[in-house]
Amino acid sequence: MILEDLRTACRKDPALHGVHVVEVLLYPGLWAIWAHRLAHKLYRLGVPLLPRLLSQLTRALTGIEIHPGAVVGRRCFIDHGMGVVIGETAVLGDDVMLYHRVTLGGTGWWTDAKAAKRHPTIGDRVVLGVGATVLGPVHVGHDAIVGAHALVLRDVPAHSHVRTAHTASVTHLPDTATTPHAGVLTPSDEKEGRP
Repeated sequence: MILEDLRTACRKDPALHGVHVVEVLLYPGLWAIWAHRLAHKLYRLGVPLLPRLLSQLTRALTGIEIHPGAVVGRRCFIDHGMGVVIGETAVLGDDVMLYHRVTLGGTGWWTDAKAAKRHPTIGDRVVLGVGATVLGPVHVGHDAIVGAHALVLRDVPAHSHVRTAHTASVTHLPDTATTPHAGVLTPSDEKEGRP
């Protein structure tokens, strides 16, 4: 499975080519997935404390927190990774890709019952963009794309694309020829007699 993870990273990250391929060994997303597999096995065996300790040490090292109880499918790739949080009852299918700051969490202690499923189920081949947040026991269908900074609180059908509202606006800068300088004189300023 380690080789499979390495191949997946090389296939999904365009920065890995040529001699740079060996840099894949430095990817925190891979370290987090490998540590999670060990922690998850210990968690399923009922070993107390050690799985959570391993999870927290991995978090300190990589910035990625995966609860040992979470189920992560094969060929999961976490690009960059910093700030990723995956809750205890989350389930990820195969070939899922997450970017940094993705949260698969619960809706809050005031609504989440102990020992109940509180976290999302992510289908196969789902892409979760930068900062995407999926909360609660919702289901994201196979092949869905959750765009950057999207907030998902309901089920997402398979093959769909969740986008955030476009909030960016374009502002044109004023013409620089008529803009007062900021204390730096250029040759054209002096020629035109600007102070």
